Amino acid sequence: MGIAGYFAGGGDSVGFLSAIERVAFPADSKTVLSATLSTARTTVAGMANSAVAGYIGGGQDSGGNISGINKLAFPAETRTTLSATLTAACYDKGSMANSGVAGYFGGGYSNTHLSGIDKITFSADSKTTLAATLSSVLAGVAGMANSGVAGYFSGGSGPSVYVSSIDKVAFPADSKTTLVATLTSLTYLAGGMADSGVAGYLGGGDTNTVRTNRIDKITFSADSKSTLAATLTATVYALAGMANSGVAGYYGGGTGSSLFSTIDKITFSADTKTTLAATLVSARAGAAGFADSGVL
Repeated sequence: MGIAGYFAGGGDSVGFLSAIERVAFPADSKTVLSATLSTARTTVAGMANSAVAGYIGGGQDSGGNISGINKLAFPAETRTTLSATLTAACYDKGSMANSGVAGYFGGGYSNTHLSGIDKITFSADSKTTLAATLSSVLAGVAGMANSGVAGYFSGGSGPSVYVSSIDKVAFPADSKTTLVATLTSLTYLAGGMADSGVAGYLGGGDTNTVRTNRIDKITFSADSKSTLAATLTATVYALAGMANSGVAGYYGGGTGSSLFSTIDKITFSADTKTTLAATLVSARAGAAGFADSGVL
């Protein structure tokens, strides 16, 4: 049984945010940590070494694009900043983790679209860059992982093009392939999260014509895609996803017809959606999501 999920940073109607909000499992109660990000920032990426620490990388703050990586230690919930940085100061990266081993930040935008994948080795919090890259230069990709097996980067946008493709990074070789399965539509800034060992979920996003409330599911055993009957509460993009692996996944915030503060919950056993009574402190987009689900 997991411990808690986190939503960090983002931008609301007033400006950029540094707050880190905590959703306790299984009560689904929400609190705000005394620890904050090192600066207020939006369009950030988050992933976690479950039971050890969460990582928040890249984004934009008042000074521009960020290459720094903040670390939130579990269970103390203290925040430090790594000496290692991303290869480029950028935003709209995708992120996922092979819990217990390493986390990955892929793509993004830094005055140009990127295809590189940075790897944070958890034992030393050191950064390397994979020889493998995304299939094309992309920002706004959604990441999720089947810990111990493979991670996935899906959708995104490049120069004048949106994509529906799903790239797969196999662990531990860090080799990249592209799935035959694709997202239901061209999708930018969806939210990603996973029930490790079972399936990953890609929720919402901008399809270049409309925003969507759809949730696509990638079943890991076959790398096949289906679409849930359940949908998000609103048509929304730039939302954050995190999961209590084995139990439920959560999508928080995002923007569409307006900014949202809602937190939707997908119960994995039936792929049903409910909406928490708890909400984010303010309606926002571009937050990072990550979770301590215990040892995976």
